[in-house]
Amino acid sequence: MYPSARGFSSSMYSTSNMSQMYRRIDVETGVSGASGHQLTLMLFNGALDAISQAKGAMQSGQIEAKCAAITRAIRIVDEGLKASLNPAAGGELAGNLANLYTYVATRLMSANLRNDADLLEECTQLLTPLRDAWAAIRPQEAVAVHAQMELRA
Repeated sequence: MYPSARGFSSSMYSTSNMSQMYRRIDVETGVSGASGHQLTLMLFNGALDAISQAKGAMQSGQIEAKCAAITRAIRIVDEGLKASLNPAAGGELAGNLANLYTYVATRLMSANLRNDADLLEECTQLLTPLRDAWAAIRPQEAVAVHAQMELRA
């Protein structure tokens, strides 16, 4: 009735593919149960992780992997971090962050075109303090700050 274990081909799944599948499932389940605060932290971590992967790929001469990682970082910054800003509620701070995210995305693009690890490091240095500050905010405080911003709008 069920296929036997002998019929299972272990070569059907590589270890790296299994690892990627589990990581994707973990991220998807993490996203579905995450608060806005946690989602923003996940975006920061994802962007920094992609930049780190791009550095490694750049150093080892893996052009396709470098391009894919930088593209992922740009998308996270533009379509995640920047797109989630609320200019009406965030005022000047949201505008400043939008400008910073535009700058980071531009520098990432330049790093990709020039194969320049120093530009990747610059982006890491710009995003890391924001991530660290965001991580230091307790979720309850983030909700309170968000509510205050909405009251002001």
